[in-house]
Amino acid sequence: MADPSEQKGTRETASRLAAHYSEDIKGKVILTTGVSPGGLGAAFVNAIAPMHPAMLILAGLDPLETQKTADHISKASPSVKIRTLQIDLSSLAAVRAAAETVKGWTDVPHIDLLVNNAGISAVPRTVTDEGFEKQLATNYLGPFLFTHIIMSKILASEAPRIVNVGSDGHILSPIRFDDINFRDDSLYHTWMAYGQSKTAQMLTTISLAEKLGAKHNLSAFSVHPGAVTTHLVAHLDWEQGYAEMSRTYRLLGLAQGWKKDFEFLTPDEGAATYVYAAFDPDIRAHNGAYLVKCRPADPWKDDLRAWATSPVEAEMLWKLTEKLIGQEFNY
Repeated sequence: MADPSEQKGTRETASRLAAHYSEDIKGKVILTTGVSPGGLGAAFVNAIAPMHPAMLILAGLDPLETQKTADHISKASPSVKIRTLQIDLSSLAAVRAAAETVKGWTDVPHIDLLVNNAGISAVPRTVTDEGFEKQLATNYLGPFLFTHIIMSKILASEAPRIVNVGSDGHILSPIRFDDINFRDDSLYHTWMAYGQSKTAQMLTTISLAEKLGAKHNLSAFSVHPGAVTTHLVAHLDWEQGYAEMSRTYRLLGLAQGWKKDFEFLTPDEGAATYVYAAFDPDIRAHNGAYLVKCRPADPWKDDLRAWATSPVEAEMLWKLTEKLIGQEFNY
């Protein structure tokens, strides 16, 4: 099989790539957040389950939805061990509780792969009980805290990987270091808040690779799955959404506005880059990279913004995040 990044004339799928990387998947302990049926997380775990991972840990907000995916996997791949975990990523208290639960599992001495997939998109302005803008909390602060609390189990793996789900939406906002929670309501824009949260996922990936790559053999990647038809944005009125997105682009100086003539991908197609990031043996040479279409992004072709690739801003965000969550992580 050719290198997936060189496929021409067809759109790659997670299920086809999983078969290609079957030996790399076999025997792995994999924790994935956000696995409700119909979503990218479910597409990812459904694709890799037949390749005999040692265990799939399925984490989600709604236990009933998580169990639906677990039942589907058990029926299709009955030999795969499955654990489920309830986690509310918008609440730091809930995240801490879920992470401590994982740390207490004696039958899970290590985690080979963590996929931080769960997230929300373009929701109305909401502030969590702990005082954080909800998209920032759910898409970034919660996954950051969860990752670091269970890091001892991740680093117990011989060659651990972390995959953070980013987005080309990062172009919509850099990190607002002076007002990361949009304290001034008049400055809030749902797509800018979403973009900031995705920029944060990309920057934390760079920090993970820099701080833990050489010392602990850890690989970290952020991925853009493409425009995918899932329930993530089912709440949006797309005609209004297109207009709002276009206004946001122009506000940021992107004169062309937002073009809507792209083609949506299926979840199996969107999750292909997840599989590539998680299991490709050669991509480790690009530790910390942002991946699109099963390849490292090209800053000249993929509209990759400097504010989402800056090691300086990555370190600034790391320090700010530690302050926000009230906990330091020194590696």
